[in-house]
Amino acid sequence: MPRNPSTGVYSKPAGTTPSVGQVIDPVPWNALTTDLGNEITNSLPRDGSAPMVAPLKAASGTVSAPGVGFASNPQTGMYLKGGGLLGFTQNGVDVSFDQAMIYAAKAGDYTALASDNNAIHRFTAAAIVTLTAAATLGANWHYTVIADGADVTIDPNGAETVDGAATLIVPNGYSAFLICSGSAFFSNKLMTKILSKADSSAVGTFIDGVLLSNNSGSPNTHVDFAAGSVRSGSSFVSNAASITKRINGTWAVGTGNGGLDAGAVAANATYFAYALRKTADGTFDVVLSTSATIAGVTTTLLTGYTIVKCIGVVLTDAGSLIRPFIMNPRDDYTYVTPVKDAVSAAISTTSALLAITVPNGVKSKAKLRIQFTSSATTNAALIHDPAQGTLTAGIGNDGGISGAIQVASNYAIGSSDIWTNTSKQVRQVAGAAGNIWVWTDGFHFPCGRNA
Repeated sequence: MPRNPSTGVYSKPAGTTPSVGQVIDPVPWNALTTDLGNEITNSLPRDGSAPMVAPLKAASGTVSAPGVGFASNPQTGMYLKGGGLLGFTQNGVDVSFDQAMIYAAKAGDYTALASDNNAIHRFTAAAIVTLTAAATLGANWHYTVIADGADVTIDPNGAETVDGAATLIVPNGYSAFLICSGSAFFSNKLMTKILSKADSSAVGTFIDGVLLSNNSGSPNTHVDFAAGSVRSGSSFVSNAASITKRINGTWAVGTGNGGLDAGAVAANATYFAYALRKTADGTFDVVLSTSATIAGVTTTLLTGYTIVKCIGVVLTDAGSLIRPFIMNPRDDYTYVTPVKDAVSAAISTTSALLAITVPNGVKSKAKLRIQFTSSATTNAALIHDPAQGTLTAGIGNDGGISGAIQVASNYAIGSSDIWTNTSKQVRQVAGAAGNIWVWTDGFHFPCGRNA
């Protein structure tokens, strides 16, 4: 075989270069013609009538002179890049092709690797996606995250950033496309726009969902907060699932943990529930405080959190246990067992304040039922908002909400929703002396729910 298999150079067999007058030896000449026939057979026909029977080995080439080009345009074709990578060039300009798309479902935290280039990962539960260092992943590395079950937090390596921030949250039901510059990460800005819009003060103030209820397993000490979202001005937070906080423990992050901002649970107390937003990742939590204002909440335990808005209230009874309640639409509360706040209490023409079982420190509208008796006939009892001043009971004066029907010592009943003062009091007065019973069925404490 006179063709060198490594270089492809053909060399004639020895004894096939005759001189004039020399008798030709048929042995080498027959070998020559056989070799020529074999090599012609082993050559690739220009008309493409026969295929290659072994790998085609082309020159490495360059981006401007590819190893495999075209007669009409030699600068378009394929060449070998550094590191054994295949390159494509068009008119001397490099053309990039993406690697195959990779899909996988994930159910927890994950570290994105260089091998995840062009991957699409769907997360079916809350997760943190930690990104490998940008320098390791390299420029043009790209990755897609789908949040399909809970929020997903994307956390770059060390001090590296995504869209200039320490983390990027992909809310449940959304996705984000990431690309690496070699030193930082950037998204397609969809989440940035959504979160920016969510933090825009122009959207308004509201509570959507996040209803309160006694926990079914530990109703005396635990409060459940349903899924929903809360906004106040430029601060917004949402939770995809309900969480539970204990009223008999100081605050700690997460569901099932203590909820008090300070101190121990007290008897006959009012605890205001405030939605919290974690500054780092926007996650939701709740703190309980006796303060009726955000300014009065003790924040010692709340480092890294912003208090967004008051979302409800919980009352305790004489045993420091949560008073069983039902939360209705539009911030309306009904006690499972009505509270008897007056039992045959004296009432007269002298106006007096009456304390009832409603939140302390704020005005609320109490849902009251009364029963009234008096030895005087045609008597009337009046309960009203202390903000109205001092009213006078009776049909010729300011009326009443119950009255005896022309019979001395008879009983009359009535009901009304009455606004209280901030000391959880209403005002009572009668047209003549008598006795009154008052049941408090619940109250309305407006926090911002419209449904």
